[in-house]
Amino acid sequence: MRYIPFSRKHLDLAMRKASFLGLAFGFVFALSLSACSVFPKADTGLTPTPVIRVETEATLQESDPPPPTPTKVPPLRFVIPTPEAEPISDWRPPLYPVPWAISPYDHFYFIRPIAANEINWPIASYLYGGIFFGNVVHTGIDIPSERGTPIIAAGPGTVVWADWGFFSGWSENKDDPYGKAVAISHDFGYQGEPLHTVYAHMSRIDVARGQWVEAGEQIGLVGATGHTTGAHLHFEVRAGENDFFHTYNPELWIAPPQGRGVLVGRVMGEKGSPLRHYQLRAVSFETGYTRRVRSYGEKVVNSDTFYQENLVLSDLPAGWYELQIENEGEDFRQEIQIFPGQISYFTFQGLKGFELDLPESPGIEVLTPIVDEEDE
Repeated sequence: MRYIPFSRKHLDLAMRKASFLGLAFGFVFALSLSACSVFPKADTGLTPTPVIRVETEATLQESDPPPPTPTKVPPLRFVIPTPEAEPISDWRPPLYPVPWAISPYDHFYFIRPIAANEINWPIASYLYGGIFFGNVVHTGIDIPSERGTPIIAAGPGTVVWADWGFFSGWSENKDDPYGKAVAISHDFGYQGEPLHTVYAHMSRIDVARGQWVEAGEQIGLVGATGHTTGAHLHFEVRAGENDFFHTYNPELWIAPPQGRGVLVGRVMGEKGSPLRHYQLRAVSFETGYTRRVRSYGEKVVNSDTFYQENLVLSDLPAGWYELQIENEGEDFRQEIQIFPGQISYFTFQGLKGFELDLPESPGIEVLTPIVDEEDE
């Protein structure tokens, strides 16, 4: 046996070869195991459960750098201004000054007695001319509002009543149907007649008789005094005498909101007599929303001198509508367009159906365009 001297250089070389062979053997062995796990035996029909590797602190080598410490970044802060509350009733004041009238026959002289940031729509079942409690005809509109809601003057003028007993004329009458009420005589009129507005069922009165008020000035708070079943404002417009028998429909006198108009009609039987408490439906073509209104009852109501109406439906969004009335077993329908800030007028006469022509002018000339003779 031949002896070969084994130096340290030879020892290092031998150890390197052994290490290489070990790594090669380990790689082949691992590859064979991997092949077994990827390709299972076909005759078993089983799918192997995949191996989930879980790293622990033992699997990390000492040479690996420690994981970075997450930087604490302060969250972004946005200061968003708090917007003003939107009007509850979705009502906007008109874009035009009040008094306002496009047609010479109209008279939108008053603002709303309840501001836009409160509910200020008239109750649909308590409109002017409606019949309640058997045979009582309503002489104004009722606006449902929370007790304590501010009431504002619909126009400038002088306070002529600010107490209990407005209907009876006796301020000590705490059983008066109007409860606590304010009446204002305005500094403008219509067709030579003075105008008055009435505010009833108040919980508090903030003005005194003889006091001058401007449009929009607070005159009191909503309440439930007098003959009423709940808190609301009863609002009237009177022309001529300031009494119960000279009331007119307030919806013809309050300026329409932005983008809304007023439907005015005269509903009659075939012989031309008014149909009392007769229902009409106005259906929006754009939204399908339906508004219902009934024609006036009899006795204490008064019609406009021009329109001679017995039906008014205000605050309709501008657009096209279909009017629907049932009469003598037939269903009558009519398309009509509502214009912002204006009145749209119709008549219905029994089996003759609808017409959209305005009444004849009561002595007021209608302006017509001048045609140049050269253009004829």
